[in-house]
Amino acid sequence: MGQVKIRMAKEDDCAKFLRIYAPYVTETAITFEYDVPTQAEFLNRIRSIAAQYPYLAAEKDGKIIGYAYAHRFAERAAYGWGAELSVYLQMGEERRGTGSALYRCLIELLKLQGVKTVYGCVTYPNENSERLHEAMGFRRVGIMEKSGFKLGQWRDVVWFEKPIGDKQAAPEAIRNITESPFSKVEEILAAQGK
Repeated sequence: MGQVKIRMAKEDDCAKFLRIYAPYVTETAITFEYDVPTQAEFLNRIRSIAAQYPYLAAEKDGKIIGYAYAHRFAERAAYGWGAELSVYLQMGEERRGTGSALYRCLIELLKLQGVKTVYGCVTYPNENSERLHEAMGFRRVGIMEKSGFKLGQWRDVVWFEKPIGDKQAAPEAIRNITESPFSKVEEILAAQGK
């Protein structure tokens, strides 16, 4: 078993990410999406998110085994210092520390950008994701009952929250991830591999 390396995602990763994501769409209620996106649609999502926030790939033995990204928490201006996190692992790679490593890296990069709070939205029940959030210091802040219908039944959603920055004074504008110091980004990526 090789070491996991975390790096910034590239457009070339799109097809591999989509292969990881597709079973979550077709076989689980973890994502509320019904149809697997096309590769072109998925690539547009990656481009859109990576223009502002971190989008990461996890590799082991040269093979992508997971990915994670952050995106703006909500549209209105006052929410601008919050980010929602998402992580997807190749089926069978759960509970091996890769999800935690990806989350740690995302959180450190978001701190660098000036994000103050991170959120997780989890279909309930989802033991792996619930454990991940709890282990990473998130707290449950609410449940939306029967908020989505997938695979023949209504599903609850649990929201998790974790403060990651100081909220004592008015915040500075969020720094775009592409404007963050390259050396600091590389240092964070290197430190989070396991």
